[in-house]
Amino acid sequence: MNALFIGDIIGRPGRVLVRNFLPELVQREDISFVVANGENSAGGFGITEKTANELFDCGVHVLTTGNHVWDKKEAVVLISKEDRILRPLNYAPGVPGFGSIVYSLRNGLKAAVVNLAGRVFMAPSDCPFRTVMPAIEEIKRHTNIIIVDMHAEATSEKQALGYYLNGKVSAVIGTHTHVQTADAQILSNQTAYITDVGMTGPAMSVIGVKTSQIIEKFLTQIPVKYEVATGRGIFCAAIIQIDDLTGRSSAIKRLMLHHD
Repeated sequence: MNALFIGDIIGRPGRVLVRNFLPELVQREDISFVVANGENSAGGFGITEKTANELFDCGVHVLTTGNHVWDKKEAVVLISKEDRILRPLNYAPGVPGFGSIVYSLRNGLKAAVVNLAGRVFMAPSDCPFRTVMPAIEEIKRHTNIIIVDMHAEATSEKQALGYYLNGKVSAVIGTHTHVQTADAQILSNQTAYITDVGMTGPAMSVIGVKTSQIIEKFLTQIPVKYEVATGRGIFCAAIIQIDDLTGRSSAIKRLMLHHD
């Protein structure tokens, strides 16, 4: 099967790009499973039922999140009831929501997604390395196809998790920094890996935000309310080729598509 992972979707510009690109990509690349990071889909910060449903209607199967998951108050209730929207598995016990899902596809296959948060330069959370292994063991009772979203700041932490899970999952896909890295590869035991898949949103921006606001913040250190930039868009994603039976990956291809 071919799986598509779409990088952090930024506000309305990102949602429009998904609507414009996803149907054609699914058909052209024979995509069976679509995962996207949606934690910035509502106004650039957070997720709502409206924005999530818009992305589901476009053909996204599972949405992952990260440190902005609670930015919209309604997300607490939403994530408690909607298992297709994940929050990091290694958040504290008792936190609402789901950290993983085994998703049943139309062709009879099952594919799993696990959402993790890093700890380096990030808000405190439980250890992603120790938390993920019991979840993987449980998931493998149902499917060998497992895609992990590692939502983290530090390149080293993402790389370490990739090697830690090498051969145990189908793919480790990095999110959070919004800039696509050039290290997409198949690791030695056939786990697909990329440090950051990038973002889907306004290209002429600083990680999705108006450039003038970010520059002013760096110059003055005075907090400002960030706004999603406008203009030309960029759609970043990765396509992973995964064996239906073993869950091992044979190829990963970066996508960086532009739209005026």
